[in-house]
Amino acid sequence: MTFRLLPAFLLVMAQAVAAQERPGEITVVVSGVRSDVGRVHVDICTEQTFLKPCPWSAEAPARKGAVNVVVRGVPPGRYAVQAYHDANGNGDLDQGIFGIPKEGLGFSNDAMPRLKKPKFAVAAFDHGATPQRIPVTLHYFLG
Repeated sequence: MTFRLLPAFLLVMAQAVAAQERPGEITVVVSGVRSDVGRVHVDICTEQTFLKPCPWSAEAPARKGAVNVVVRGVPPGRYAVQAYHDANGNGDLDQGIFGIPKEGLGFSNDAMPRLKKPKFAVAAFDHGATPQRIPVTLHYFLG
């Protein structure tokens, strides 16, 4: 390699490393996905938006087992993850009688009470400026 190409090579390598890990990036590792049908949806929520539409979200194709969903641009703060398997691809968590989810649902810290809604304080985690991985296990209540 000639010395003229060295700066360009170093710039390309630095960009590749930066693209792999970006500040504000949270990778949610969603396990327990029952099928390859539909999408896995993930929300990163503040305390005020928990169990509602949240400021940061992302999706990935469903794959039986575990799916990594990367959410970018999340500033440092205290958050909770809510995730669901949108098996029919309609963009919503389908619910049956009494609001029981028909599709897989999970939260950070496995905050999944049986007969009531989860609390933000149980699902919450602190996110800093460095990339982070958060595990979430889906639970299926019907079918």
